[in-house]
Amino acid sequence: MTESGRSHLTRRRFTGMALAMGSALPAWLSAAEPPAPSPPAHPAITGPESLRAHAAARGVLYGAAVNPALLDVEGLAGTGTTDGYTQLVGAQAGILVAENAMKWAGLRPTADTFDFSLGDRLLRFASLAGQRVRGHNLCWHEGLPAWFKTTATKDNARELLIQHIQTVAGHFRGQLHSWDVVNEAIEPQDGRGDSLRKSPWLELIGPEYVEMAFQTAAQADPAAKLTYNDYGIELDTAEQTAKRGQVLLLLRRMKARSVPIHAVGVQSHLQADGPQPGEGLKSFIREAAQLGLEVYVTEMDVNTHSLDGGPDAQDAAVARVYRDYLGMVLAEPNVPMALTWGITSAHSWLNASTQPWALRPDGARQRPLLFDDDLRPTPAFFAVRAAIDAAHPAAPLPEPSPVPAIDPGNLYKPFPVPGSPTAQPQAARPGTGR
Repeated sequence: MTESGRSHLTRRRFTGMALAMGSALPAWLSAAEPPAPSPPAHPAITGPESLRAHAAARGVLYGAAVNPALLDVEGLAGTGTTDGYTQLVGAQAGILVAENAMKWAGLRPTADTFDFSLGDRLLRFASLAGQRVRGHNLCWHEGLPAWFKTTATKDNARELLIQHIQTVAGHFRGQLHSWDVVNEAIEPQDGRGDSLRKSPWLELIGPEYVEMAFQTAAQADPAAKLTYNDYGIELDTAEQTAKRGQVLLLLRRMKARSVPIHAVGVQSHLQADGPQPGEGLKSFIREAAQLGLEVYVTEMDVNTHSLDGGPDAQDAAVARVYRDYLGMVLAEPNVPMALTWGITSAHSWLNASTQPWALRPDGARQRPLLFDDDLRPTPAFFAVRAAIDAAHPAAPLPEPSPVPAIDPGNLYKPFPVPGSPTAQPQAARPGTGR
């Protein structure tokens, strides 16, 4: 497994800790903590010079992941907020996503109850700030509540998943730009012929859980753009090239079965040093366009844990990755949106972690995002803005390529897919059923 793959998987374990803290009071509500600093006056980055304004001028969206508990919604709704983080998010982002608050563990304190308070808080903030919101996520093998392991069985897992999607997507019906419906379902290293990850959902329901999730989401919220989201498909390494190919085959199978899907999310947790994305990802984006799919950059940040040098070296390397990566993907007309996983290093998961993949040898904090701990713009801000300015204006997608007719009574039988490495489906291995 690559270094970036190890980093990302460890981030998933780290998410559980973040979810457990999701209901903690934000600093601006605690008498023991001073308020966050206000962003310094900098006319070159605000108003018409903000990322939000530059993106709107090109017909694209820039956004960020946030913790709704940290947003001063009450202040914004009243006489105005002096909280710097709240001001920054409102000024720069055209679309928001909850980092953890809309995952299973953030919404399901018990098997029989839902808690929408933080999700509703995010929607309230976005309404006041004139922003859009996307949902993350409806079905994932991690981010599950503690009760899931002892409650979910092969007898009830199908009902659990359908009820969750109906309730959650139904609660936010008509209010969201898009949903990450299924997250990270592909893992070639698990050894299945279809490359599906050996997840609780696969074990309890079977491979049809993917289609089931999308069909249920489409019924619960017909207006939301339904997205498949994954990581480790950005680079041209052998491992990521193979996984990217399997994601593409999943998308082709879904389109062949008329599954309601509108976009694929490329998470884009990148490294400041080492291999960088290139022609393989560009070809993937164009293949997605041929399927009638948009491509979203959903979780971008740049990890500097192994990069030598001080803050200036970090800033230069991080800005270069943002410039080159977004410059490449936003040039494609079916890439209308890019989100960073956070907006300031003050609240980045990379700086909250104590794992080796996040700690710098010099003990310094990482600078993986567009604003630093003091809410000052880093060179990455200007790199992203320049990439947005060069973005290809959003354009209508081509008509999807013809797909083979599928027997609706046997949707999960292997069948040839246009673009597959072989014209014949691989036979199931004896004794495995796959």
